[in-house]
Amino acid sequence: MYKAIGYAAQTATAPLAPMAFNRRSPRPDDVAIEVLYCGVCHSDIHLARNEWGMSVYPLMPGHEIVGKVTEVGEKVTKHKVGDLVGVGCMVDSCRHCEACAANLEQYCLEGPTLTYASPDRVDGSITMGGYSSSIVVSEHFVVRIPEKLDPATAAPILCAGITTYSPLKHYGVKAGDKVGILGMGGLGHMGIKFAKALGAEVTLFTRSASKAEEARRQGADHVIVSTDAEQMEAASGRFDFLLDTIPVQHDLNPYLQTLRFDGIHILVGLVEPIEPAIHAGNLVMNRRVLAGSLIGGIEETQEVLDFCAEHNISCDIEMLDIKNINEAYSRMIAGDVKYRFVIDMATLEA
Repeated sequence: MYKAIGYAAQTATAPLAPMAFNRRSPRPDDVAIEVLYCGVCHSDIHLARNEWGMSVYPLMPGHEIVGKVTEVGEKVTKHKVGDLVGVGCMVDSCRHCEACAANLEQYCLEGPTLTYASPDRVDGSITMGGYSSSIVVSEHFVVRIPEKLDPATAAPILCAGITTYSPLKHYGVKAGDKVGILGMGGLGHMGIKFAKALGAEVTLFTRSASKAEEARRQGADHVIVSTDAEQMEAASGRFDFLLDTIPVQHDLNPYLQTLRFDGIHILVGLVEPIEPAIHAGNLVMNRRVLAGSLIGGIEETQEVLDFCAEHNISCDIEMLDIKNINEAYSRMIAGDVKYRFVIDMATLEA
């Protein structure tokens, strides 16, 4: 067993606070990792506060993990002590269903084992995430961090990055396509960078005209203020793809009307009922598609890391002392971060 420390919520209403706990000794296929950096995702807040009704306490968040290998099991072949590695949103799956066989572990038909607040498939213990000094994970779910990437800015690629990269690749975004990005938070700013690197003409949809300059700095070619009826009307039938990163309920109908025939609107931010209702005519009359996408498999997560290294893409981050995690949650809810907090785990014991 490993003695570990981290920050956890004891109840849905309690702030995150230090907690000592035990990590398992590595199984034959396990990699033990000293956590160096961990990104802070909005889903961490949802789960810490049981806003999705599925939380188990104590709950230790964190699924954008970068660290150094400290020990490997006897059957491990992909990683060695000293390697810089990453762990994303999953730490296991059934490994034998149709989805897993297709390297789509996120859609495991038996359900993937999440990096935290999820029962371990072997011993039934509840997984604890990356807001901690260490983690032990099966090597299949550990990815290599390319040397060209800064370890801290690489951490959010393991969630925010793969969440936006995967649908762009799956739906075949290519050079010359017109892609609209809805929202410019942690997901949206990465979507802009990926779509641009794939050769698309990129437009940000935002409610705030003040974000225009920042959007262009991130790589957007155009900006449409979605509250401006004239701008939305002028965009009618223009786009091949919309990547929708908005995490709260919003009216999809005006955006659907900006798609050309056969255009695809991809949801990656919303996991709640769609409200107001979609007018079916916005789909039927132009053979438009409304789709969804969830993170990516392990193979594709390695692919996006390599893609980022090749194209010099990183996530814009603000480094965080873990002692300020509760304040960071409040700032995230208020939209006061550009664009992702990353915890420097050296502050855990400072």
